[in-house]
Amino acid sequence: MKNFARRAAHVQPSAIRELLRLGADPEVISFGGGYPDPALFPVEELAEIYARLLRPEHAKNLQYTASNGLPELRAQVAARMTADGIDCTADDVLIIQGAQQGLDLTARLLVDPGDVIVTEDPTFLGALIAFAPTEPEYAVVGTDERGIDTDHLSDVLAANPRARLIYTMPEFQNPTGVTLSLERRHRLIELANQHDLIVLEDTPYRALRYEGTSLPTLKSLDTEGRVIHLGSFSKILAPSMRLGWVVAAPAILEKLALLKLAADTQNSTLNMAATSDYLSRYDIDAHLAQARPVYRHKRDLMLSTLAATLPAGVSYTHSEGGLFTWLAFPEGFDAGAFMADTLLPRAKVAYVPGGTFFPITQQPNHARLSFSGIDDDRLVQGITALGNLVTEHLR
Repeated sequence: MKNFARRAAHVQPSAIRELLRLGADPEVISFGGGYPDPALFPVEELAEIYARLLRPEHAKNLQYTASNGLPELRAQVAARMTADGIDCTADDVLIIQGAQQGLDLTARLLVDPGDVIVTEDPTFLGALIAFAPTEPEYAVVGTDERGIDTDHLSDVLAANPRARLIYTMPEFQNPTGVTLSLERRHRLIELANQHDLIVLEDTPYRALRYEGTSLPTLKSLDTEGRVIHLGSFSKILAPSMRLGWVVAAPAILEKLALLKLAADTQNSTLNMAATSDYLSRYDIDAHLAQARPVYRHKRDLMLSTLAATLPAGVSYTHSEGGLFTWLAFPEGFDAGAFMADTLLPRAKVAYVPGGTFFPITQQPNHARLSFSGIDDDRLVQGITALGNLVTEHLR
């Protein structure tokens, strides 16, 4: 329609909508969505909490509240962030509709049409969707097993004076699963300082580490107030509660809060109260300690089944945490066409084709697999079918 604003042209259908559709089809073994295991949701605890909060004497939980989030929940998030090395108070925290809203708000705050966002290559598809209405250009930086290549980043920043923002997932990056090394974390902050750039640090999987040593957040290394830190309750509590948070310098947080006020006024008071009550009455760290071995088992089962069934020439990443592994097929292999033409019709198995994770030049010979929300039998069945059909196709 001619009545649409120019930015509407950048709002296009994406692989995320399709994978959500496939994930809802019980006949499809979908490795697409980064869904937590529903068996790990604290259903009984939340049922008790919501039942108590929905009594007449607690009617305030159905009322409007502060647009930046319930004060008690902001204080609890600040305490958790401080324990993780980020020195902050409740005043430094903004509660948002999952980390996804933080991506949208940050882009709207910082990016004008034609400005450059620097990302990993590949990067999180949801971030590209959130950034698109601001009409950015992209500059991309290669990654390896130690995360974003900061030597390449230095060259990219020197060549892109219109860069406004560096977007990164330091832990168990979506889609590749790799983690940014400590040395490169320090170098990334150094480069951001040198070029006067904001860093958007997205950490939805940080609490889901299954091996190795936890590394400091970029925000904890930030000496100039230029890192915007995003966190989420979606992977550690429940996605449908749509709760995340931002920690940022006061001048940045104030503007983000005003943009949020314009967008949705506030998060659900009831869901914020329930989350705060859960943090007060239950031990979320004990909950995570029970969840991590489950996810580690699923990761190991997927990797061992991939190793047993994939043919030579197909590689995959071994993430120390998070929810994903990243497949690389031989050059010339089209993972999207293979899924549509062979994998879905013959085996009812789905993944996310990898091409759309690349902001500039798509590389169709990749795919993202999630191991988190599938039971063991279906995981082995689906990965075995994938390996057998890829072997047949490449032969």
